[in-house]
Order: sequence, then C-alpha cells, then structure tokens
Amino acid sequence: MSAPLEIRRVDYTSAELRALSGRCRDGAQVRRLLALALVLEGRSRTEAAALNGMDRQTLRDWVQRYNDLGVEGLTSRSSPGRAPALSEHQMAELRELVINGPDPEIHKVVRWRCVDLKAEVARRFSVEVHESTIARWLHELDLTRLQPRPVHPKKDVEAEAAFKKNFADLVRQALPQDAIGRPLEIWFQDEARVGQKGGHAYIWAPIGSRPRMVRDNRHVSTYIFGAICPGRATGAAMIMPYANTGAMNAHLQEISAEVEPGSHAVLVCDGAGWHQRGRKLLVPQNITLLSLPAYSPELNPMENVWAYLRQNKLCALVWETYDQILDACQSAWHFLINDPDRIRSIGARQWACVSL
Repeated sequence: MSAPLEIRRVDYTSAELRALSGRCRDGAQVRRLLALALVLEGRSRTEAAALNGMDRQTLRDWVQRYNDLGVEGLTSRSSPGRAPALSEHQMAELRELVINGPDPEIHKVVRWRCVDLKAEVARRFSVEVHESTIARWLHELDLTRLQPRPVHPKKDVEAEAAFKKNFADLVRQALPQDAIGRPLEIWFQDEARVGQKGGHAYIWAPIGSRPRMVRDNRHVSTYIFGAICPGRATGAAMIMPYANTGAMNAHLQEISAEVEPGSHAVLVCDGAGWHQRGRKLLVPQNITLLSLPAYSPELNPMENVWAYLRQNKLCALVWETYDQILDACQSAWHFLINDPDRIRSIGARQWACVSL
C-alpha cells in the first residue's frame, strides 16, 4: 500500500472546509471536503475515507487533486463520453439534406424515413448507426414530423414576394381616376364549399389514442362567398348554390353596400374565372378588383378565415338537408362577423397597408 499523501496546502483550515461543504450543492464534492477536513483534524485516513463513502486510495487521489488545484480540484467532472459519430459539419449537412428532401432519381424515395437516412448516412459518411439514433439526431437538429402544406407545381415564389413588396404601387396603378383622394379600404374575397362531405380538425385527446370524429360521405353542398376588410374589422358574405359569375355579381353588390359612403374599396381576390372582368362581371363603381399572383392562396387572409370557421364551426357535424347546411353557414359567418378583434387578428397583413 502506498504511503499516505500529506495535505500541503494551507488555504483552508478544517473548519473552513466544513463551512464550504455546507454551501456546496454537489454531494460528491461535499464528501471530499469533509474527508479532507477529518484528515486535517487528525483522523486516520482509513476512518476519514470510510465515513465519506470512499476507500483510502480514492482519498489519496483527491488529496493529490487538492494539493495541485485547491478546492476547485474537488469538483465533479463529467466524462466527455464517446466521440460523436458525426462531426458538427456532417450534422449540418444531414440537417440540410433532410430539409431539402430526397431526389427521387438519386435516392429512389419520395420522402425521408429513418431507415432511408440510416442508409444515406452510411453511404455519405461511412457511419453505421441504428434507426433510433437517426431519430434522436433529427430531434437534436430541431426537426420533427409535420404534415406539408399542398403547393401547386406552377407556384411562383418570386411573384408572391414581388406582390407583397409592391402592393401599394399595384393598388395605385389599379385605382380609377375618380378614386384618387378618396378614403381607401382594402378587402379580401374568396369562396368556400361547405357540405355534407366535411373535414376534420385537431382535438385534444390522450397520448397514443386515435380519437374518432364523424364525417359524412354524402355530397350535398353550398358555397359561402365571403369578404373581409381587416382595417374596419367588418365583412360581407353571400351563401350561393353555385360558384359562378352570377353569384360573384351578387356578392360584389353586397360588398359595395358595406363600403363606407364616400370611400373606395380595393378587392383582392384570386384568378378564378368568375373573378375576371368581362361582359358578364358587373363591378360596382366603388370597387376595384386586384388579382393575386397565380397559385398563391397564402396571400389571401380569407383562406385563414375558412380554416378557422371549418375547425370551430363547420366540422364534426352531420347535415341531413340542404337547409341545415345553409343554417350552419349563416351561423358560422355571424360567429365571425360579431367578433371584430378576430377579423383583425386573422386578416391583418403588414404588406397590405396603403396610404394615398
């Protein structure tokens, strides 16, 4: 057995070491401080070690650390563990690979699964890991499984950005001469089909369960033509049996009646056929139409309105008759229109502010 190692430092007395142990939150460091205090008080090394849950050799090692580093040498140090399988650069490359998605021609898959990423990691980095390790890495990279939003293949992201950036200029160019100098209102318009073949919404349920929600398989339906003006927190709607130019004309008249007297409204809508100017579309004098870029529903707040009404008023219901569908649509729209703060919250867009 090696000879006892003497405590050479005189920074602290035994009483001061005990005082330090009383303020320390690391239980292992407390035992080391108390063991050294006992040695300084003249207790045998065997007794000091046993009273603090260690053997003599361990106590000797801590005395050595104390002599070299002082009290800081008695702190617990976590093991660095095994070196990571992938470097930071490789993990960043993995994250970019997942976000960009697979190339069907190269990777032979249309979406990434853990088993696919396991094979790709082995091919790229020559590292073999379990699928559970891939899942853990993805969580560490702040990635999770989400339901993608549908997007049209002809969608033009640059056109959307230009529309938002130049919205004020587009409005000024579209306004007729007699609207210059009048108060301006920005409205958004869209249609939604509501019927027996409804949809589902998210609900709270126990983890691991699969809750049920009724969904009719019949096809009787109607259309809500809706429009909101976030600036005034108001709206106008018509419930129509069809989506066509005649229905749009009726809705334009309803919107026109809701525009403040003396004001002019710019009505932002998509490029549906019944929104196009022509001999059959009758646009009131106090309304100017402004078309959104093609395949850009994200720019229309009415899409958010429909999602809100479907999730809160128009799902988990079975309608036996057409009249019941009409009543449900009317009730849902009144629910929205009687909540001005909700209209502002859903419909306000910073890029849709225009000052003339």
